[in-house]
Amino acid sequence: MHSHSHGHHHQHHGTRSILTWSLLATILFVVLEMVAGLKAHSLALLSDAGHNFTDALALALAWAGVYLQAKPADESRTYGYHRAGVLSAFVNALTLIGLSLWIIYEAVERLRAPQVVDEVIMIWVSAAGLVLNGAIMLALRSASKNDINVRGAFVHMLGDALGSTAIIAGALIIRGTGWEEVDPILSILLALLIVYTAWDIVRESLNILLEGLPAGMKLAEVASAAKAIEGVLDVHDLHIWSLGSSTHALSCHVLIEDVPPSASDAILRRLNTMLKDRFAIGHTTIQFEHMSCAISENGCAIPVSEAHDHHSH
Repeated sequence: MHSHSHGHHHQHHGTRSILTWSLLATILFVVLEMVAGLKAHSLALLSDAGHNFTDALALALAWAGVYLQAKPADESRTYGYHRAGVLSAFVNALTLIGLSLWIIYEAVERLRAPQVVDEVIMIWVSAAGLVLNGAIMLALRSASKNDINVRGAFVHMLGDALGSTAIIAGALIIRGTGWEEVDPILSILLALLIVYTAWDIVRESLNILLEGLPAGMKLAEVASAAKAIEGVLDVHDLHIWSLGSSTHALSCHVLIEDVPPSASDAILRRLNTMLKDRFAIGHTTIQFEHMSCAISENGCAIPVSEAHDHHSH
């Protein structure tokens, strides 16, 4: 007893072309920023280039995720490829945390032995970065609302825009006061910002990969909503998990009176409609058990011990 919902293919396509352009632009900018960082002796620029590179990674993984999620289910991936985007978000966030630790180490070394930096290059390159990241964020904004994968990329871009702003401010401080330590201090702040944004993605994607309850959903709430449906006596063996960031699945046993199939069909329809409308659960496997069977040992055609085996996952 399954109910499915399909749609938003055109939306995926639009998101994909935005991601493609954003990815190319970001890679070009990373190259520019690395060259400029080496030339200006600026660790903040280099750490921002590292941050931007992980953004390029985020965009590439988001692109792959959107591409794979749009692929239909096949013989071996019966649920489709929803997890691909989640897995990529997870790997991506872990890489980011590793990179941040390296930046912090370098910055501490730099604080011990400050270097002269070229603040003019810092200002120009960061201004270019600010424009680029702002443009990509605007383009990704609508798609990021309901996809963890695209949101991962969006959050990176936000972190970058903040990073560029900080570097411009730092360059102006160095320009005005000659206080070179601003550069490594900024690098440390940037690195902490990266860890902060990445940790959130690690947590949410890990929850999906470990079949955790979808964020913001309460098992008891779903159970009581199901029990409130007319004709439902009890609900047990309730499991809810996420296939992707916006696709949830549910399986449960539902106890009903010993009614004819037409009546149980109506109950099933009511259950599925409620689950879809109230909790956005589109994939369901609901197994009915009849009251009279549950009470008497052999009160029905199928003994209760076998009734449990009619699973459809």
